[in-house]
Amino acid sequence: MWVPRTFMIPPTVATVLIEQGVDIGVVLEILGHSQLTTTKRYTPITATYSTEAAARMGRALWG
Repeated sequence: MWVPRTFMIPPTVATVLIEQGVDIGVVLEILGHSQLTTTKRYTPITATYSTEAAARMGRALWG
């Protein structure tokens, strides 16, 4: 059975939460960070998330 290393858990949790639409401020609190810059290090932006964000912006701007 594959067991994740401890250092892999925060980035995985952060990425899953962000991709599910959880606000980054909430992710910051869950991970126990005091600085937003620390949380951003743990949240790589995936291609799917970027595409969805662009689509939402397009719908908001142009219907």
